[in-house]
Order: sequence, then structure tokens, then C-alpha cells
Amino acid sequence: MTTGLKSRPFKVIYAGTHETMRITPLLTTATAVTALLVLTACGSGDSGAAGNIGQIGGLSGGAAGGGGDGGPMEGTLENPTKNGGVNGGAPKDGTPFQRLPKAGTMAAAARFINGYTRCSSLSMEPTDDESPDTETKYDGKWSVTEQGFCGHGTRILMYKDAKKFQAAYKADLEQKMKESPNRGLRGGFLIGQDFAVLTDSGSAIASMSKPGGLLILNCHPKFTAPSGYVKANAQVKGCVLTDYFNDN
Repeated sequence: MTTGLKSRPFKVIYAGTHETMRITPLLTTATAVTALLVLTACGSGDSGAAGNIGQIGGLSGGAAGGGGDGGPMEGTLENPTKNGGVNGGAPKDGTPFQRLPKAGTMAAAARFINGYTRCSSLSMEPTDDESPDTETKYDGKWSVTEQGFCGHGTRILMYKDAKKFQAAYKADLEQKMKESPNRGLRGGFLIGQDFAVLTDSGSAIASMSKPGGLLILNCHPKFTAPSGYVKANAQVKGCVLTDYFNDN
């Protein structure tokens, strides 16, 4: 509680003339300065976004900060301040790929995905997987280091090299298109900087490809997207990253 103290009158002499003055308490000014300091301190923290693993981490809303290139100076969803990174996202002025979430671990990727579709019971056993394309072997040529199965038709793949992963997907798709020309026309994986999601749920794809989420890797030569949607070059020529998904 602040109490204003009254000061005693004192005299000021101007060329032999006496004038009596009184100091006015500066209570109002002090109160304003105190309020400003409190507001400044409160505004210095970042507020977490619901569902954002970078903040929770939950793979949701966009997150700013980090190196943005998937390099050593970028934080991850699992370890937001790793190497000075701020969170699992990248700067707002980065490329579409650089703005994608970077999980760091399978657990962080699963928590992120669980913000969009069910992935609370992660399994490492392929027998628990219900996702499509179970005949494809995601081995070293895909740069895949770990797989997780959410059930309900959703699979997670962690990879070390995004370009290598995308090149393997394109080569695999080209082979399958020989038998089914429209295979992959709606896109394939949902892509993060170091993980991918494969699901047969159209609603999950639509949800995860919203702003702040993942982008869809599409390597089909006939793919087009309406104006206003993201359609950025992927790391491999002939493939794009997009947020357009047609479930029809």
C-alpha cells in the first residue's frame, strides 16, 4: 500500500525576496511508473498455443523461432530450446518446408498428431497398424529411422534426410502409377521437417494440413491446386508441398 507523505513548506529566495513553496507528492507519477513496469514484465513471456507441441508440445498452430532449416541451431518439439532454438517451428519468413514442425522424437510427433486425430496409444508393432500401403518397406533408402503406429489407420515415420525420403516416395509412386495412373493424385504423406504421417482418414488429412500443421507431399505430374492454396517446391524436383486436399 503506497502512502503519500506531505512535505514541510520551505522558502526560496530570489534576489532578496522570500517565497514559500510546497513540494507536491508524486504519488500519481509513481503509480503510473509501477504499472508500466508490471505490464512490461508480463508482456515479456510467450503464451502457449493450444495443441502446439512446440509450446506443449502439440503439433498445431504455427510457431516462430528456431533456425528454420532443420539444422543444428533449431529447437524441436521434444526439446524446444535445443541449441538455442525457440520451439519446434521455424521463422515466419522461412520457406514452407522450414515452417513445418520438427518433432525430434517419436513421442513428440505422436503428441502432435494426437492433437488432430487419435494417437494416444502409440505402438511400435506393425501388426497393430491399420494404415494403407502396408506392402511398402520403409527401409534405409527412405532414410527412415523409426516407425510408430497409432492404429485407426495412421502411421508415423521418423526420418533423417527429408530429401532422401521424398525421392524414395517419388520413385515408389512412379512404379505404382504404371498399374494405377491416378495413384497418389490426391497426395501421399503429410510432411514435417523430420517426420511423416501416412493415414487413410480424409478428415485427419484435412485437419493436419491446416495452417500451423503439416503439408501434403504430392509427386503426381497431373496435380493442380486452386489459387490461394500452398503449392511450394519440395526438396525433390517434380514434387510439391501443399495444403490442398480433395477428399472426393
